Amino acid sequence: MKMLPTRKSLRIVLSVAALVVLPEMAAAAGGGAALEHFTPERTDRTLQRGAKIFMNYCMSCHSADYHRYSHMARDIGLSDKAVSENLIFTTDKNGERTKIGSLMVNNMSKDYGKEAFGAVPPNLTLIARSRGVDWLYTYMKSFYLDESRPMGANNTVYPQVGMPHVLAGLQGWQKPVYESDGEGHEVLKGFQQVTAGKLSAQEYDSVITDLVSFLDYLGDPNREARHSLGIKVMLFLLIFLVLAILLKKEYWKDVPHS
Repeated sequence: MKMLPTRKSLRIVLSVAALVVLPEMAAAAGGGAALEHFTPERTDRTLQRGAKIFMNYCMSCHSADYHRYSHMARDIGLSDKAVSENLIFTTDKNGERTKIGSLMVNNMSKDYGKEAFGAVPPNLTLIARSRGVDWLYTYMKSFYLDESRPMGANNTVYPQVGMPHVLAGLQGWQKPVYESDGEGHEVLKGFQQVTAGKLSAQEYDSVITDLVSFLDYLGDPNREARHSLGIKVMLFLLIFLVLAILLKKEYWKDVPHS
């Protein structure tokens, strides 16, 4: 009897396919802008601030439904009660607050997302693994005012982006500044601030650091535990190697050599 694939198996296959295909798509849609190097932070405080930003500014359009609220609470040092009361803003079909053990799904339907933005907002659970943290960090700092776009914003990393600049209230609005490279090409030199936001440039960078670090955590929540276990395994094997060598010498010390 032929078995049909389950929904879970299909999601796993699609996730693996995304990790293979999306980097190529990212390169194609990157717009040629130079990416800033970014090193994610995995402290509880950074991830807690990043979770707050994600839930308040990203979750209304984007899901992270390969992850559960309860796992997030455990991993970033928050109680289930703190997450339920402060970081869960969705409801179930009966209108009741989403449970702590639920997947991180928003309430926006795919049809509405496609109608509003021209495309369904992507799931962000694995976005850091598919795009890379350098891309995400630079992308979130590269929105600029463009009244020709439907949402009034464009992006030097992802030209003609359909996403609005949801953090404009914090960053303010900027415009790109280009200069010639001497060979007839215009190269991005930087950005000029047009209107001020609530935060300074340094404070906004800290916000993006927290957000991208949280997205990095979502894509690989068990990395720290895996690395810690790997070190312990390597130490065990090293000790075992030493004991094996000493044991070999002990067994063979009375064997005559030809």
